[in-house]
Amino acid sequence: MNIYVGNLPYSVRDQDLMTLFSQYGSVSSAKVVIDRETDRSKGFGFVEMPSNDEGSDAVNKLNGSEFAGRALRVNEARPREERPRSGGGGGYGGGGAGGGGNSDERRPRRW
Repeated sequence: MNIYVGNLPYSVRDQDLMTLFSQYGSVSSAKVVIDRETDRSKGFGFVEMPSNDEGSDAVNKLNGSEFAGRALRVNEARPREERPRSGGGGGYGGGGAGGGGNSDERRPRRW
């Protein structure tokens, strides 16, 4: 069973999740999602438990419980939704038509 764990304190790491959930059964993996730029937890993670019964027990007992001063939000993880990918990427359009002007001038960005 794949389990979503939200409202985690930013100090929590993978091993902390593993220890917390192993009280309720076997844990295959525990992963806190980390922001690449700040190297800090994003406040949520995922735990994989091979037994659905043990996973359900963990969800029922840990949802709303306090962990490191925060009330956890724990539920069965939903499959990740596919996000549409756009084919284009910013940049400037074609050459500038128009009269005169300095060719070194840049047009202002329109974001």
